[in-house]
Amino acid sequence: MDIQDTHKRHLDTNFAEWHKSPLSNPPDNQCVEVSFSSNAVGLRDSRNPDGHVLVFDHGEWEAFLGGAASGSFNLPKIP
Repeated sequence: MDIQDTHKRHLDTNFAEWHKSPLSNPPDNQCVEVSFSSNAVGLRDSRNPDGHVLVFDHGEWEAFLGGAASGSFNLPKIP
């Protein structure tokens, strides 16, 4: 596992249990997996579990979820 956020060394990155979205279905199985520790959230590519892991503290994760729910990350509509 390659932790990408080296400035967050104070966070617990011992991510033992990973969860994949139930929306990840064959044939593509292209999805991310998420894992939670005492003070961090890990995000990785489900097709490359030994690859890079993005690490968020709980506040950053909540802000990301709020932005996703509000549509902040939607692609712009092309006329």
